[in-house]
Amino acid sequence: MSAIRLGGIRFYPDELRDLAVAWVALGIAFTLFIFDPPISPELGPTLTSPEFVQVLLISMLTVGVGFLLHELAHKVVAVRFGQMAAFRAEYGMLALAIGAALAGFLFAAPGAVYHRGRITERQNGLVAIAGPLTNVALVVVFLPFLLFDGFLGGVGEFGVVINAFLAAFNMIPFGPLDGRKVRDWDLRIFAVAFVGTVALGVLALYVIGFPSV
Repeated sequence: MSAIRLGGIRFYPDELRDLAVAWVALGIAFTLFIFDPPISPELGPTLTSPEFVQVLLISMLTVGVGFLLHELAHKVVAVRFGQMAAFRAEYGMLALAIGAALAGFLFAAPGAVYHRGRITERQNGLVAIAGPLTNVALVVVFLPFLLFDGFLGGVGEFGVVINAFLAAFNMIPFGPLDGRKVRDWDLRIFAVAFVGTVALGVLALYVIGFPSV
């Protein structure tokens, strides 16, 4: 199967596979972590219950979409700067995320967009900040869903809180996280983005709280 072009951006078959696997794995991991009552040793009845399926759908539409568009934002901006860019999943980390969720811990390091080619520090910073800013935009997208009850209301709560958290977490200036690259590019822009995303995350948790089902 050859590469697929969407909006002028080339996506490779193994990249599409990795994105799909990471999306599903994160949705499952988050569902296992938050599902109440806890997962019993007899997984079959639980995994096929309407309640579990509903939480999984909400997770896929919020955690999964937030992750997916975050990574695609990195790729799109990198390609616009003339980079070769593709997402690569970390399958071991995805398995660990699901195992940790079963044990009652939330852990996610699904993979990253790797790009190569000549690039300036400013361009690298813009590639990095594109991901968290996409999550901030998704917070706005999910806000209207808070007006509804039931399934749509759950999508709104999860969508706002999770994307606010993803934006703030990724702006931490540590290791491979986006915040370090933005800080190295421009300290003032980093400060505004870091304070803004952390404030957004705190506000979302204060107003909505951690979503539950």
